[in-house]
Amino acid sequence: MEELPNIQENKWDDSHRPWPLPNLPWGMKQTWSDLLFAHYPVKYEVLRKLVPESLEVDTYEGVCWVGVVPFRMSGVRFRGLPPIPGTATFPELNVRTYVTIDGKPGVYFFSLDADNWPAVKGARTFFHLPYHYAKMDIKNFGDTILFESKRRNRSDIVFAGSYKPVSAPFIAVKGSFEEWMTERYCFYTLNASDLPVRCDILHHPWILQEAEGEITLNTTLSKQGIMVESDQPILHFSKKIDVRAWPLVHPATGRLHF
Repeated sequence: MEELPNIQENKWDDSHRPWPLPNLPWGMKQTWSDLLFAHYPVKYEVLRKLVPESLEVDTYEGVCWVGVVPFRMSGVRFRGLPPIPGTATFPELNVRTYVTIDGKPGVYFFSLDADNWPAVKGARTFFHLPYHYAKMDIKNFGDTILFESKRRNRSDIVFAGSYKPVSAPFIAVKGSFEEWMTERYCFYTLNASDLPVRCDILHHPWILQEAEGEITLNTTLSKQGIMVESDQPILHFSKKIDVRAWPLVHPATGRLHF
């Protein structure tokens, strides 16, 4: 565990990123709060069938992982514009794994569910992400967060559980599993021509806490063909992180994607 930084100073310093940001202005800003990382081991053969061939599946010490990530989204806005109406705050649930292109590690999303139709529509349109409109609820009871999600057009895709932090905050040690799964400064997706594109992001290094919780219902993996090796996930919590996202670029050239 490393010393916690002063996040009020050099808030948007990018020196900790493993490669330079695109030579473009950032495009969107948002805040993620009360976030749970629930990670499950998965066989490589399972993921290889589900992840596009153009993306190299990443592993930690030879093991593949998928993450189920519930959190609260807020402060969504495009650069130079006021906050997007109707998106002040809403729950979101991501299912993700880890990939690389040309040595740049990133995240690949199997699905992103949100209880906000404008956000779902906007992310599908501008970022080519597999967002889905869901009925969701997130509540705080002291340190415990209760989270529920049911996809509106697929009522069989559900998640319900509670979680809370149980350790002091820390920054992941370099080379640790915690660093491997969180310190990824881009995501990859496919454009309308099924070619990979990259979205670079910037945030402070994650401030994590160990977590405990009870996931009472979760079909977000099995209903997407993701068969895990253990139903007991590794849990981590993060209270809050501010994020900026850049426009999509082509991974090989870094040129703007239209």
